[in-house]
Amino acid sequence: MPHPRPVLSVWPLDGIPEITSGTDLVDVIANAAGDSLESGDILVVTSKIVSKAEDRFVVADDREEAITSETVRVVASRTSPTGHTTRIVQNRLGIVSAAAGVDASNTPEGTVLLLPVDPDASARAIAAGLRERLGVEVGVIVSDTLGRAWRDGQTDHAIGAGGVRVFEDLRGGTDAEGRPLVVTMPCAADELAAAADLVKGKAARLPVAVVRGRGDLVGPLDLPGARSIVRALENDMFRLGTDEAYAEGRAAGYDEGYAAGLAAAADAGA
Repeated sequence: MPHPRPVLSVWPLDGIPEITSGTDLVDVIANAAGDSLESGDILVVTSKIVSKAEDRFVVADDREEAITSETVRVVASRTSPTGHTTRIVQNRLGIVSAAAGVDASNTPEGTVLLLPVDPDASARAIAAGLRERLGVEVGVIVSDTLGRAWRDGQTDHAIGAGGVRVFEDLRGGTDAEGRPLVVTMPCAADELAAAADLVKGKAARLPVAVVRGRGDLVGPLDLPGARSIVRALENDMFRLGTDEAYAEGRAAGYDEGYAAGLAAAADAGA
């Protein structure tokens, strides 16, 4: 007998005010939700309001300097005909994205907003607070907008998770034809973040959405967070942009050739 297909409901929470430094997000979300939440619901919270509540503002007249300070590895850099440079970098959270997640939109003049210090810890704290206050077992995903290799456009992804199974591990099961599923492991947290963004929008001031219908993904607060989604560098087949990879290869070839030339000259002198 086939498994019943889950029916998803996704809606934004109205009544979220402008978030400022020190805002209690548990209190704000609980007040907006009222008694509407049920055990198994998953709240998707835009990272910007988490950063604002955690006072992640920094003074930066030049956004590029802030991006540099948040960068641990440059993946690719391109300058447009107009002179604008876009950098794809890995930030201190391990996330590869444009501009290291540094946000200059809707921030006070002369400031930029950084991502939360630890989005998983932030998600767990919100989930724990809501569970205690409302008496329902909910999960929380902290989301951010990212681009994707090979495809134009952006979607929301999970950068933090608390009480949510970020992967749906189907390995060991079978498909509809009875064939074994060997490597199938959907990133459910990213899928939920993208679904929530369809109702939150980018300019509607609706930074929190509720997803109902995947209570099977909700669990203990100590489940692995969204940091576990980031692929380890040694397993990354695309760790550099094409131009950067060519440049690295040419430099390596030059260094090897130079060393070989020195060795040959030394042998000839001997």
